[in-house]
Amino acid sequence: MAARYELFKGNDDQFYFRLIAVNGEQILRSEGYVSKQGAQNGINSVRVNSPLDARYERKDSLNYQYYFVLKGGNWEVIGVSQVYTTRDGRETGITSVKANGPVAPVHDLT
Repeated sequence: MAARYELFKGNDDQFYFRLIAVNGEQILRSEGYVSKQGAQNGINSVRVNSPLDARYERKDSLNYQYYFVLKGGNWEVIGVSQVYTTRDGRETGITSVKANGPVAPVHDLT
């Protein structure tokens, strides 16, 4: 299975996208968008910003788990990762987003 974006509508009637890695794991999820076009713009922002290491904010949760946030050129959050149990796992997730973010196809589930 190839990496892909999934564009979907949540139970709150907002639009979201998630980036799914080759192994089927979700590696990045967006915040909610009022319109489908907004979510599509978010995907395009991931495509542009994901190769740039400076756009990643590495974070630690209170329970000793790790995650990252991808930000756009305006430093607004584009997406948040899953939670990882190790720092190395978080780095592997970032590497996957860098590799797949610019080229993954979009599967529209709306």
